[in-house]
Amino acid sequence: MNGMEIERKFTIKKLPDNLSSYPSHHIEQAYLNVNPVVRVRKQDEEYYLTYKGKGLLAREEYNLPLNKESYYHMRKKCDGNIISKRRYLIPIDGSSLTIELDIFDAPHAPLIIAEVEFSSEEEAKSFLPPEWLGEDVTYDHRYHNSNLI
Repeated sequence: MNGMEIERKFTIKKLPDNLSSYPSHHIEQAYLNVNPVVRVRKQDEEYYLTYKGKGLLAREEYNLPLNKESYYHMRKKCDGNIISKRRYLIPIDGSSLTIELDIFDAPHAPLIIAEVEFSSEEEAKSFLPPEWLGEDVTYDHRYHNSNLI
């Protein structure tokens, strides 16, 4: 995505029963800078450099494609822990929205965070989460990946 990212983050009460039936990606990301966020990400066999502006509910986000060599070159220059997680894509019945459920690997396990991206701030603010989602932590800095490193 290039442009504005509008998303809410949630803890979860319980994992969906049929989790393995949903599509998923393995994601690894590392941070060159945290303010603004500049990170490199490997998603399966795709590589990106991402810039994110300030903000919690809504902020600018730009993704640029990288090749494998440039990803690993920049990863060596990153600060802190590399974040590794499996992201499950879970559609929300009756809407066009998808829950991105991130199950983190060590050293961040057993952390699990769900994110939902929206097309507008109005849509984000009026969203009623499914029963299995827990506390809304959109405005809690501790749950932002750039603070986990």
